[in-house]
Amino acid sequence: MVDPFLGEREELGQLAGNQTTGKEDVVRPSAESSSLVANTGRESRLFYGWYIALAAVTIYFMTNGATISVPPVFYPKFIEEFQATEAAVSLCGAITMLLAGLLAPFGGALIDRFGVRRLMRSGILLLAASVTAYPLVTAVWQLYILHALFAVGLILCGLLINVVLLSNWFVVRRGAVIGLLVAGSSLAGATLPNVVAPIIAHPDFGWRWGYGVIAALVWLVAVPLTFFVIKEHPREVGQYPDGKAPATPNEMPNPGVSHVLPGVPFRQAVRTGVLWFLALGSAFIWFAILAVQNQLVIYLKQDLGLSQELSAFYLSLIFMFSIAGKFGFGYLSDRMSKRTVMIFTTGLLFIGSLLLLDFRPGAGSLPLSLVSSQRQLGAFAVLFGLGYGGTFSMIQLMVAECFGPRELGRILGIVTLIDTLGAFAGITITGYLRTTTGSYFTPFLMVVLVSLLGLINVWFVRPLPYAQRVVVADAGGSEP
Repeated sequence: MVDPFLGEREELGQLAGNQTTGKEDVVRPSAESSSLVANTGRESRLFYGWYIALAAVTIYFMTNGATISVPPVFYPKFIEEFQATEAAVSLCGAITMLLAGLLAPFGGALIDRFGVRRLMRSGILLLAASVTAYPLVTAVWQLYILHALFAVGLILCGLLINVVLLSNWFVVRRGAVIGLLVAGSSLAGATLPNVVAPIIAHPDFGWRWGYGVIAALVWLVAVPLTFFVIKEHPREVGQYPDGKAPATPNEMPNPGVSHVLPGVPFRQAVRTGVLWFLALGSAFIWFAILAVQNQLVIYLKQDLGLSQELSAFYLSLIFMFSIAGKFGFGYLSDRMSKRTVMIFTTGLLFIGSLLLLDFRPGAGSLPLSLVSSQRQLGAFAVLFGLGYGGTFSMIQLMVAECFGPRELGRILGIVTLIDTLGAFAGITITGYLRTTTGSYFTPFLMVVLVSLLGLINVWFVRPLPYAQRVVVADAGGSEP
């Protein structure tokens, strides 16, 4: 989603294809840096790409945290101060998710035309101005405008463009570095809500000061890194991707040869049930994840009466364990069937969602109620967080596993569009149901049922057979 998430899987797919072909990974030495090739063995400078990686993770931590992870912590205060409904305030996050998903395909075209650095500088200034205006709003409709601007800012300086940036600098270590970048969103969700919750609850400060701290961090941390650290290509500092020059001229690509990657063609993929089972399964998964992310703090504070700090802690706990899920299940998927791992992680998400309900046999015609035990809330956060992190990683890996790298970007684009619509539906429908029914019972019961539908769809996903070899053809000819 986003990490929120949102169009970035299409970019990751395109990058996976580039890595397989090797076409974009070799940087030819420019006239200014040609002398460095002969002196590579004597080069002792630290590879500047590590500064780029640290800056990219930090920028994404701040941008995703300020726009996706932190706002739900403020929703109870918005309901109270603006006399708004749950559905009205939930629409804030839905606007960001939907608009970012719809704009994501255009983000890649802008990067190709204007470059990473120019777009990131424009995007971070837009985002910084938007978060600065956030504490000044006086009505919910003003929040809607700012959340629409958040979406534009995320396209210009969020995950997608940072993935492109890191891919310019890393080839051999690309997977690990991008994995670290993706984990930045969960780290923001695990820490920033706990930073602002005491400020929101303090009688001398409140939510405006709380978000003001986030805005200050964006200006003090993300903006300087974007303007003074980010460089688009290694050649700008006389280096090569991964800090290593090509060993021989033979490593340069042959311009007279084209490579047809192994995999399922896009037109064939869209005619298979596998793609649609995976896309629908992903949509159901993101429905559940975004519904919980946007509604949990409202439920805990408004309905259960927990403190602002404790409500934010449970949301952060989900993000904490999602970090473990992203790394742990990603590691596990390299050692066993990815389909098995995805079924398991989706099962964890479903079991975790069940813990939103309290089962009490003999309590009446419907032996179900909403969770109120803090011990059960803790167990829910752990299991749901592990399932969230695991499924987030496995959706991308399963698309590659099922269809191969041949037209992975286009196929991921279909999956991304559909699961973005699922996320939007999860936020808006559950908020609407809470407003109309006066309770979170129906919305959370829907989360359970939708999680089950996600598990059922994932069960029917199986990799399609395709030739594993790379087909080589003349640049002007056809495939053999």
